Amino acid sequence: MYKRGTKSVCFLLLALLWDSGYVLTMKRGDTAAHVNLTAFHRLPKQCNVDGFNDWFKVDKYCVKYFSTPLNFTDAEYSCRKIAPGGHLVSVHNAKANEELFFIVDSTQLRIWLGGYELFQSGKFFWTDGSFWDYDAWTPGEPRHIYSNREECVEMNWNGSGKWNDDSCINKKGYICAFKRKRIMDE
Repeated sequence: MYKRGTKSVCFLLLALLWDSGYVLTMKRGDTAAHVNLTAFHRLPKQCNVDGFNDWFKVDKYCVKYFSTPLNFTDAEYSCRKIAPGGHLVSVHNAKANEELFFIVDSTQLRIWLGGYELFQSGKFFWTDGSFWDYDAWTPGEPRHIYSNREECVEMNWNGSGKWNDDSCINKKGYICAFKRKRIMDE
């Protein structure tokens, strides 16, 4: 039961949190009346590059989520056209992986990252050429290494922010990225 004025206070609190860059996520089992307060997450800061103010800073990259479903190759080409030095995003640490997960803001969306398996070798690489120094595979993944069935890397398989290998021809949203320093030097 709500007391008079409680709805206004709740709305005000949510508005203040949203304006401050915090996002409220509800975990399974949470209800609107019993929200897990540890589920508030701060969105990354805006990218400070002219023309890319609707992008976010994650690690040393500016990143943006695009919801238009594309296959892996088309998503990579789209990123190259959208931003100078752009590629599908590479992920190099747990903090960056978590920030990307919050930018997408849905555990139901499966999205392309810039990782791919090179020629059924069992070795994964990033489309931007950076070193593969981190991964966040869902337990039991990647399952289809050494085959041509699933050679591209997606995030949010099973809605967890974890990664999966998937068929590159499947269409899904994606995250583009470019290095902030590179574009600022041009």
